[in-house]
Amino acid sequence: MGVEKLVITLAGISFNARLETEKAPATCAAFLKHLPFRNKAIHVRWSGQAVWIPLGDLQFGVGYENATCYPAPGEVVLYPGGVSETEILLAYGRVAFASMAGPLAGNHFLTITSNLDKLPELGTKVLWEGAQEISFERV
Repeated sequence: MGVEKLVITLAGISFNARLETEKAPATCAAFLKHLPFRNKAIHVRWSGQAVWIPLGDLQFGVGYENATCYPAPGEVVLYPGGVSETEILLAYGRVAFASMAGPLAGNHFLTITSNLDKLPELGTKVLWEGAQEISFERV
C-alpha cells in the first residue's frame, strides 16, 4: 500500500499532507476513523506559532507514539489527552508545545507537503481574525 495522503483546508487554503503511518500507526488509524474531520482552528495560547483544535473529552484511544514537544512548521500533532484536553496542533512556525499545566508532547502523525510558504500568513490570520474553518479529508 502506498503512502496515504490527506488534504487539509484552513481558511480556504488547501494543503496536501502525508500520514506518518510508519512512525505513528495507531494515531493515523484512529484519526482516519474520524474523516472527514471538520472543526475550527484557533491560535495557540502558550505554544508559540501554531493553531490548534481543542477537542475537550474526545478520545482517540491512543497512547503516545512519535511524540514531540517541538513540532516543525507543517507538522500536525495529536495530543491524546491527560493533563490537558485532547487537541490537534498544526505548527506554522516555532513551537514549544505546552498548556497551562506545562509542557506537552503530541503524536506527530501528519506532515504538510505543499504550500508550506502560506502557513505563516494563515497563522497571522487566525491570530488577528479569530477562529477559522479547518477540514481534513482523504485525497
